[in-house]
Amino acid sequence: MGDIAPIRPAGQAFSLTPQTLDEAMKYADLIAKSEIVPNDYRNKPANVLVAIQMGLELGLPPLQALQNIAVVNGRPAVWGDSLMAIARAHPACEYITETMDESTMKATCKAKRKGQPEEVRTFSQKDAELAGLWGRNTWKQYPKRMLQMRARGFAIRDVFPDALRGIALAEEVQDMSPRDMGSVQRVDEPASSPSLAGYPAGKFAEKLPAWAEQIESGARTADDIIATIGSRYSMTDDQKQQLRNVQPTGGAQ
Repeated sequence: MGDIAPIRPAGQAFSLTPQTLDEAMKYADLIAKSEIVPNDYRNKPANVLVAIQMGLELGLPPLQALQNIAVVNGRPAVWGDSLMAIARAHPACEYITETMDESTMKATCKAKRKGQPEEVRTFSQKDAELAGLWGRNTWKQYPKRMLQMRARGFAIRDVFPDALRGIALAEEVQDMSPRDMGSVQRVDEPASSPSLAGYPAGKFAEKLPAWAEQIESGARTADDIIATIGSRYSMTDDQKQQLRNVQPTGGAQ
């Protein structure tokens, strides 16, 4: 094993977590030669090293990171089951629950941070059809599972963005073409096209105090909230500015 020092924390299983960059590089080279790692990492020590670092940022030990972080269309993404584990391990997580209504083919995910209102996200067969997803191979084989993953992804990204640190959901990235992956828009641009309805002024005023509390506590940033709203509604410049005028008073941004 070279200079990699084994670590055995009290009450935990044997571990070979590298402690320095030199150890990490040796570890990555060793792991890349193994036949039990996914193909994305076999004989690719650089990919192994990046996945280990991403895993550490998400709270995943090295071997768990290699099993749960996939490279899809050239982009690292985490599988849905690991996404749930990362969110539930977050200290602010109160609960995450999921249901599936088979009569309407609608998946629902409810997520709640401590001290914040419950957030509910759904994804149905109709949503999948509008997105051009229904009928694709994976959706044909596992329709309920794919609906579940979409509702889960929306809820967890919206409620625990600080836990995910921007990493994508692998089940979603699989449905994107390489051209889609390279398309990037600024939050300030109308990523919401004119076809999206404007965010109701009354609803915005009602939700603003809760959003302000999240921004002030450091749980979310103004741009996080703007991006979430912008995926479903178009926002006025004044609405965006009201959110950006709120400043964090404590905690990490």
